Amino acid sequence: MNETAANQIRQQVEAVYRSESRRVLATLIRLLGDFDRAQEAMHEAFAAAVAQWPRDGIPANPRSWLVSVGRFKAIDTIRRRARFDTHLAELAQQLDPSDTTIEDDEDVEDDRLRLIFTCCHPALSPEAQVALTLREVCGLSTEEIASAFLIAPPTLAQRIVRAKAKIRDARIPYQVPSKTDLPDRLDTVLQTIYLVFNEGYAASSGRSLTRADLADEAIRLGRLVMELLPDSEVIGLLALMLLQESRRTARTSSTGDLILLEDQDRSLWNQAQISEGRLLVQQSLSSGRFGSYTLQAAISAVHSEAQSAAATDWAQIVGLYDLLVQLEPFPVVALNRAVAVAMRDGPLAGLQSIDQILARGDLADYHLAHSARADLCRRLGRTADARESYQKALAIVKQEPERRFLEKRLRELG
Repeated sequence: MNETAANQIRQQVEAVYRSESRRVLATLIRLLGDFDRAQEAMHEAFAAAVAQWPRDGIPANPRSWLVSVGRFKAIDTIRRRARFDTHLAELAQQLDPSDTTIEDDEDVEDDRLRLIFTCCHPALSPEAQVALTLREVCGLSTEEIASAFLIAPPTLAQRIVRAKAKIRDARIPYQVPSKTDLPDRLDTVLQTIYLVFNEGYAASSGRSLTRADLADEAIRLGRLVMELLPDSEVIGLLALMLLQESRRTARTSSTGDLILLEDQDRSLWNQAQISEGRLLVQQSLSSGRFGSYTLQAAISAVHSEAQSAAATDWAQIVGLYDLLVQLEPFPVVALNRAVAVAMRDGPLAGLQSIDQILARGDLADYHLAHSARADLCRRLGRTADARESYQKALAIVKQEPERRFLEKRLRELG
């Protein structure tokens, strides 16, 4: 094989890694019963692919090939180490290397859902549940997760290590819980899926505003959970993700710069996702048992109906935020409500609400609070106050497109 063809296959191996590695890992965790052992097996399988595929060609089913190779390599490793570890000797006997059966695609797909519920087992702390799922199911780096949690990466890494040890020592099963146990386990699963989506919708740091792979994965996981349990809040979360994702193309310019909602070309919004999202919102609202995800989705649905920011029914949005604040009295929700109040009642009303939030010490390290305040000061002609708030936002923002946007706003102030 010539060098050009070999390079092409190496690029294909990299593409398979990006698209399939988390599915391969989920299946290996089930087959091997250990996170770290599965991680090692997956990397060995991809190393084998790099070595063999340029020579033998890409197999018809790359995912099954990788799972099979990873499993056999793990068994070989366990057998070598079994001479020094009685536990591994027992495990080596349990893992039958003569079993060459590889699960069909449907089983492999379900492995990621099984893995989510394993990571979200109630024996783990809520923080560990979310962190472990983001790391193992979705492949976020320790740094990305730590940024989302606003904690130090070493602290987050230790949290993940302890969670894995707990799953191993407590023999937590790798399975979807029973119908009886499922509702109690659902809240953390939904929280995790939404955190994954948020990292895809607005990346916590880096050069790109969004990560389509994570947003798409969160939506896929949301669909899987809805098939398993069509609860109103599962439906509401899927609706929310679809409606927010519908605006992806319009949220950045051709050069990757941020475009605010009020300035977006709404003809670029994905109408298929909007239509599906609206139907799901109606379905959840009609149940009468909806919660915060459905209310957020309803707010997004109101935005999706308007031809422009000026034509938006801001009174309805503020009313929905009033309900949401009762369910989730959190500073970020109050901030979003304040922005909606500014659109309904004018920038001064919104600014007063934001100042009250900041005066309590809430959101002092949240760049969007300072940038929202700066924008309202700018609209009121309070240039010095606007400049000060933009500078505070710039000091803590980690996302490059948002940084460029804030720098542009400062230049416009003169």
